[in-house]
Amino acid sequence: MSIKIAGIDLGATNIRGAIVSNKILSDVVSAKIHSNGPVEEVLNDIYQVLDALIDNSVQAIGIGVPSVVDIDKGIVYDVQYIPSWKEVPLKKHLEARYHLPVFVNNDANCFAVGEYHFGKNREVKSMIGLTIGTGLGAGVIINEKLFAGNNCGAGEFGLFNYLDNILEFYCSGSFFQNLYGIDGAQVFIDAKSGNQQALAWYGELGTHIGYAIKMIMYAYDPQLVVLGGSASLAFDLFKDNMWQEIKTLAYPKSAERIRVEPSVLANSAILGAAALYFDAQ
Repeated sequence: MSIKIAGIDLGATNIRGAIVSNKILSDVVSAKIHSNGPVEEVLNDIYQVLDALIDNSVQAIGIGVPSVVDIDKGIVYDVQYIPSWKEVPLKKHLEARYHLPVFVNNDANCFAVGEYHFGKNREVKSMIGLTIGTGLGAGVIINEKLFAGNNCGAGEFGLFNYLDNILEFYCSGSFFQNLYGIDGAQVFIDAKSGNQQALAWYGELGTHIGYAIKMIMYAYDPQLVVLGGSASLAFDLFKDNMWQEIKTLAYPKSAERIRVEPSVLANSAILGAAALYFDAQ
C-alpha cells in the first residue's frame, strides 16, 4: 500500500497543497491567504485547502512555513507576511482537526528535504538546499537526515557578515536592486537577450554566490549544493563566475568534488512539506 501525505506550502499570498504518493502529486489545490487577518482566519484558509485534500487514505500532513519553528511542538513564530502569527501551535490545531500526525518546518528546510527525497540523482548522504530568491535561505542534510539545529536556525548563511553588509544582500534576487537600483526581472530579460551590462552583473552575482558556497563548504563540506528560487532559472548566466570563485577554496580536491546544480523539481515546496514525513521515519 502506497503512503499518501498531504503537503502544504504556506506562502505570502496563497496556500498550495497536494497529495504526494509514490513521488507523484495529485492536482494542486490552492486558496488565497488572508495574510492581514487574525490567527483563526488564516487557519481557516489552511483548512480550506486541507479539507479538499484529506480523505481516509491520507496518513500524515506536512507543512512548510516561512518562519522559525519549534519542530517538536510544531509551534511557528513570527511568520513572514502574516503579522498576527506571532506564536501559533500549528501542529496542535491541525492534529486536533484531522486526527493525523502533522510535521511542521521552515520552508527552506522543506526545500532541502524535498530535493533530497524527490530530486533526481540524489545518491548522496550530505547536501545543502540553497534558496536564492528575495532572500537567501538554506536547509542542511547530514547523514541522510535534515539538520535543523537547536532552534530551527541551522543554515542561516545569508546572515553571515560579508563585505559591507551580509551575504543575503549580495546573494539573492535583490542583488540588482540593492546595488544598482534595477529590477532583477528586467536584468534577467536583458541578459537573456545578450545585453553585456546585464551579463556582467550576473557575473558579479555568480562571484558572490561562489563565495557563499565556499563558506558552506568550510562549514559542512557537503557532497552536493542544490540551488533553488529564481537563481535556478538563471544558473547558466552566473555559473562560470561561481565556479571560478569556488575553485579558490583552500582545499582544491574538495572544490573538484563538490556538485552544484540548479533545482529542476516542480512544486518543490509541496514535495518538501510532504518529505518531512519521510525524514522523520
